[in-house]
Amino acid sequence: MKTIVVSDAHLDATSKGRENTASFVRFLRGLDTSQVNRLIVLGDLFDFWFEYKHVVFSGYFEVLRAFADLRDQGVALHFVCGNHDFWAGRFLRDELHFTIHTGEARLDFGERRGLLVHGDGLNPKDWGYRIYKWIARARPIIWLFGVLHPDWAMGIARCISRTSRALTRTETRGEGSESKALRAFAVRMLAEGEADVVLTGHSHCPLREEHPTRNGSGLYVNTGDWLKHRSYVEWDEADFRFVHEETSPEAQ
Repeated sequence: MKTIVVSDAHLDATSKGRENTASFVRFLRGLDTSQVNRLIVLGDLFDFWFEYKHVVFSGYFEVLRAFADLRDQGVALHFVCGNHDFWAGRFLRDELHFTIHTGEARLDFGERRGLLVHGDGLNPKDWGYRIYKWIARARPIIWLFGVLHPDWAMGIARCISRTSRALTRTETRGEGSESKALRAFAVRMLAEGEADVVLTGHSHCPLREEHPTRNGSGLYVNTGDWLKHRSYVEWDEADFRFVHEETSPEAQ
């Protein structure tokens, strides 16, 4: 059976994100559930996500319905929170049966121990984002956001999203500070024997590298992104491989 790992779709609940969302829904609908038994979302599925008690954003209806269908077909769903959807919680857990990982996830791939993180906050020099992250996850801020009308919240969310993206400085060539911080983290975890495979997202740069470990060699994989590269990782009980779907308008 196969495991699919995908990150950084940055689905937008407004009309501007309609094409990207439709593309991601086609991807979910196209998964062969007779072969795929686990789907891992490695952060930033949504460009913004907030859970109200009685409301979900209508722009996410189709993708949520696609996840519900995968749930009903027996696919195990995992959600590792990213810097755009760190408020994921009750709805995804209780209604869609996602296992929510607010920090790291430790999941096995056959006999290989996997360590999965989105990757935000790993850059030791990025104090601006660390301060933003601390403020955004504070309980008073969450409470204040919860009393806003959802339409107002979405407008503010677009500003928050732009701020988060600017502060994390994601890059597409893999040579920027975020990519280097992710690689350094993966190399350290592999060298210390914390995992046999480290998977991250966040930098939007598809990457696969072998690195030495105490017992031989380990693997570092960055899933890239759905937003631009339309990339994801597939594990088929033998190895990890990249799959690229249709070309994104963002890449043109």
